[in-house]
Order: sequence, then C-alpha cells, then structure tokens
Amino acid sequence: MKLYKTILILAIGLFLTGCEDVINVNLDTAQPKLVIDASIDWAKNTKGNEQKIKLSTSTGYYSSQFPTVSGATVLVTNTANTVFNFTETPNTGEYKCNNFQPIIGETYTLTVTLNGETYKATETLTATPVIQKTIIQNNNGGFAGDEIEIKFSYQDDGTQDNFYLNSITTSHIVFPKFDVSSDQLNQGNLISLFYTQKDLKSGDIVFIKLFGTSKRFHDYFKKILIASGNDRNPFSTIPAVVRGNIINQTKSANFAFGYFRLSEVDTLSYIVQ
Repeated sequence: MKLYKTILILAIGLFLTGCEDVINVNLDTAQPKLVIDASIDWAKNTKGNEQKIKLSTSTGYYSSQFPTVSGATVLVTNTANTVFNFTETPNTGEYKCNNFQPIIGETYTLTVTLNGETYKATETLTATPVIQKTIIQNNNGGFAGDEIEIKFSYQDDGTQDNFYLNSITTSHIVFPKFDVSSDQLNQGNLISLFYTQKDLKSGDIVFIKLFGTSKRFHDYFKKILIASGNDRNPFSTIPAVVRGNIINQTKSANFAFGYFRLSEVDTLSYIVQ
C-alpha cells in the first residue's frame, strides 16, 4: 500500500510539473533609444547605387515589434563632399538612395538628424575576396558524424590585415547565421569555413555571403554575437551595452544603437547533394 501511495504521489507530481504555465517575468523597460541600421552593401558585379538605411527604436524584451522612426534627415557624404540623400518611403522607417557611388577604400560619413539631435559616423568601404565556387560536402559532419557539413573557401589578400563577416541562410533557420573572422592566423592563405545544420538534406539551398569589414566592426560584431549567445562559447562574458560607431553630436549621453558599415559583398548559392 505504501508503495502504491508513493507511486501515486510521484505520478501526480510529474503531472503537475508538466502542466506548469509559462511565466513572464515583469522586467524594467529602459527608455527607447534610436536604432540605426546603416549597412551599405555593394554586391560584386553590380552598380551598388541602390542602398537603404533603416531607423527604429529599441523596445521591450517580450515585444516582437520594433517601432519605426519617421521624419529624420539621413545623408551620406564622401571625401569629395558629394552628398547622397536617403529619402524615407513614407511611414516605413526605411530611407532609400538610388544614386549612391560605392568606391573601395573611400571614406564616407553618415549624418542622421532627428528631433533636433545629430548623429554621425565615419567608415571606409572595404573590399572582399571571391568565394570559391568549389564547395566540399561531407555527409558525416557534426559532432556525432550524422549531419551534412559544407566547406567554403576564399583567398585572403596577404598584403594587408583583413576582417570578414559571413552569413549563411537556409530554409531551416528563421534568421541568417552570422560569424566574424580575420586573417590573423591565415595571412595570405586560402581560408576555409565550415557550416553544418542538423536538418540539412539533399536538395536544400544554402545561401552564403562574405563581407569585407573594418577591424572596428569585426570587434563590435563579435561582442554582438557574444551578447546574443551565438558565439558558441559557453564561458563568454555578456556585455551590458554594445556601442557602435554612431555618435550623438548634440547629446553624447543619448547614444544610438547600431553601426555604420560599408562592405563589398560576394554571394554564392549551393544546392546540397
């Protein structure tokens, strides 16, 4: 009888544990801050004249919506004082330019004016190598040897220090998988990167993008990956606030989130065999 009671109590305990409701913790919400997504990407073999900058604000932890920001003046200027105006598509927070002139090695200044405050950032457009078309597929990849793994490569320029951002997109993930790398240990060599995903199967398409970046962006985005838990390091320190290169010239304490980045980008699509 005692054994029966013990089993009954354990069963009821497991049932109650399995029926627990999800509890949302009441979190303090900070004052919203301006978020400037100013990524200028020049795809190889294109004019690169059409570019877009997005403005939004930060929001609560549980919110799935990022409020857009309208009514700003958004300009990008090169060293020849050529001004590229980014005009908002009404009520979208998306500011577009159709006459941008991308030049490798050129330095550009972003100026955003909103509610009487001016935000500025300066960055140089960085070249990127070509992703080699030969993709190596390993059907025994992953830690357990039961996942499809692909390897893609690109040739590093040995005449300078280089920093890279790469992204992988497949139908099995909601957002692209990003990573940063450098040529610190591969100066002038062929650099190879690996990607594996447990759900990959024959016929899936893997979209690969490779961006050239500055060292400062490389270091900034590495902190972003750590803060988001996507750096694959279980012992990482989480930074409280990750600051980019965009500075509020009017009120320095009222900083904006985001980064002004200009990159040449190469792309390659691979069909899993």
